[in-house]
Amino acid sequence: MRLLLNSELDDLFRDFDRSAFHLEVADVYRTPDEAEPIRRYLAGEPDDFAWQQPWLNLIRENTAAGRSVRRLRVVTVPHGDYTRWLLNISHLNVDAGEMIRWLPRDEVGDLPVTTDDYWIFDDRRVVFTLAAPDGSFTAGATTEDPAIVAHCARVRDALWPVAVPHDEYVKR
Repeated sequence: MRLLLNSELDDLFRDFDRSAFHLEVADVYRTPDEAEPIRRYLAGEPDDFAWQQPWLNLIRENTAAGRSVRRLRVVTVPHGDYTRWLLNISHLNVDAGEMIRWLPRDEVGDLPVTTDDYWIFDDRRVVFTLAAPDGSFTAGATTEDPAIVAHCARVRDALWPVAVPHDEYVKR
């Protein structure tokens, strides 16, 4: 494993060839960029989503170049504030070209789920997202170990087909 900090992790989103997949298993993330937008959401205040534009632009660039970006969120039901906020804003990601699916934790059953969030790039590299005890992002840990990549791909391949596409999930 190799530790990736800031721009090194960002560079991976410009260097992959075909596909990027993100598994999210935590119910709350505490990233500095999201603190004010979440506060606004909870207070019923409008958001211009300027803080999210760099990510949305990156998704648009990747999908316009024919690369896929997928995200699967395993969530606890009933949803907490953070998940409700994500449900409210994720249409922006979908509109930019990111495929998002949701899987309620109580519907996982015997399917394999990791306790770690990770990205898989081109089915050859895994980046585990590392968080501090308070939930804030600290770094990424990357590996191209074939056994680890294959395990993470098996988890993805087991969960993706049973997860609910974003547009359907928000109608529930």
